[in-house]
Amino acid sequence: MARSGPRRVRSYSPEFKLRAVQLSQQPGVLIRDVAESLSIHPFMLSRWRKQARDGELRGRLPALDLKAVGELQRLREIERDYKRLKTEHELLKRAIRFARELRGTSSRSSRRTGPSSR
Repeated sequence: MARSGPRRVRSYSPEFKLRAVQLSQQPGVLIRDVAESLSIHPFMLSRWRKQARDGELRGRLPALDLKAVGELQRLREIERDYKRLKTEHELLKRAIRFARELRGTSSRSSRRTGPSSR
């Protein structure tokens, strides 16, 4: 569906950008996870990281929220586990379907179709 009117562009404070960059630079934290938790596009966060490296993004560096870093790492683990469980669930569904089809085929072929040989 097409929007009518001009596109809305959000403006973020330098402190917000620096916080996002700081979170994304923690060990075990992915850019994608930080971006998703802040509701921004990962490309935007990558651009802010480059601006911070090049010295274009300046401001007062906010104190690092270790709880947020821990939550991002926990989110990553949960997403990894969810993906594994989802794959296992799909495999089990296929196995059940296969067993059902196999049982249906074998039960028909084991029946006698002709006159009794007694």
